[in-house]
Amino acid sequence: MPNYLDDAQRRDVLHLRQSFTGHTEWPTWLLLIGVYSGWFGLLLSSHWLGLWPTTAAMIPLVVLWMSVQHELLHGHPTRWLWVNKALGYAPFALWYPYTLYRDTHLAHHRDDDLTLPGLDPESRYLSRQHWQHTPRLIRGLRWLDKTLPGRLMCGAPLALVALVREVFSRLRRGDLPTWQMWLTHVAFTLLMFWFIARFSALPVWHYVLLITLPALSVSMVRSYYEHRPAERPEQRTVINEAAWVWSWLFLHLNLHLVHHDLPGLPWYFLPRVYQARREQWLARSGGFLVRGYGELFRRHSWSPIDSPQHPHA
Repeated sequence: MPNYLDDAQRRDVLHLRQSFTGHTEWPTWLLLIGVYSGWFGLLLSSHWLGLWPTTAAMIPLVVLWMSVQHELLHGHPTRWLWVNKALGYAPFALWYPYTLYRDTHLAHHRDDDLTLPGLDPESRYLSRQHWQHTPRLIRGLRWLDKTLPGRLMCGAPLALVALVREVFSRLRRGDLPTWQMWLTHVAFTLLMFWFIARFSALPVWHYVLLITLPALSVSMVRSYYEHRPAERPEQRTVINEAAWVWSWLFLHLNLHLVHHDLPGLPWYFLPRVYQARREQWLARSGGFLVRGYGELFRRHSWSPIDSPQHPHA
């Protein structure tokens, strides 16, 4: 448990973890059952629901699935990593194998490296040297990515291009774990495509382009301003007091500093821990507070939130 928590905070967190809910993790189990049932149920009933109602329901479900995968890789709902991996391996969101997401995200939790390009695998910033050698078109896309509508439009393509470059680089080097990971992911993905083609009204291309890509774009609303460059690591991570719809879709990860400070705390306890010591969390963040995603849309639909170039790297 972090050493900056006072005795009262430590007792509160320990009490939550030892409670019936914390011990059994029944909310996460219910969530897993709900997402799996929803995914299969929507596809099996898509002939009756129709193509576009199924699509409209499936996009937020896939976003929620990515949030569930995030919970699994942090050690919930079981202490056995292989069980959590099995529960989260389904490629509903398609683009990132669970193992890749787990390894890069856990590396992202080294708070001393947050936002630093080349060190933080989830950084959206470029170093000064990289920026100077970036083509003008890509620079323009990077600036567009710093507006919220731009993040929705080009955030996912930029991320996927970077993913493809990294993956092919590793495959060309003959990296055996990378080959194993992607061959397994492709096998499960083909099985998923067979199920979609055989039992649903959705063409496979429709699921790929009109469900998983929009879902990835929506998920990037959360990461749009999760972190900022700052001297002190704890002041690099946001507190976003989002509306309940966003908060549930992202499983309260909008309270991102609380999650980074207490990564082992399950999603359903984050609001309670935050509200119990709200002023202390805000002070720790250096006032890095956003009052909901609507504020970001209002302020940064046209103006970039900051520079794509990291000020210190």
